[in-house]
Amino acid sequence: MQKIFASVTVSVSELKKNPSAVMAGAAGMPVAVLNHNRVMGYMVPAKLYESMMKRLEDLELSELAKTRLGEKGVPVSLDDL
Repeated sequence: MQKIFASVTVSVSELKKNPSAVMAGAAGMPVAVLNHNRVMGYMVPAKLYESMMKRLEDLELSELAKTRLGEKGVPVSLDDL
């Protein structure tokens, strides 16, 4: 059985009828879009999507910082920049 990562689900035909109502009914949470009772995608409000992208960026930066943690510094003067 396919796992659904949203508490709100909607069929493609329901979504076609009124996408704005679907998003309003989800109250800012993700919506799983189903086609023949299988998840074909997820819809998320713009605000949630933006926060997800920010979190992913933070995780990537954190990983980069961890990989550079053991590096030795290189002295640089401001005139060289």
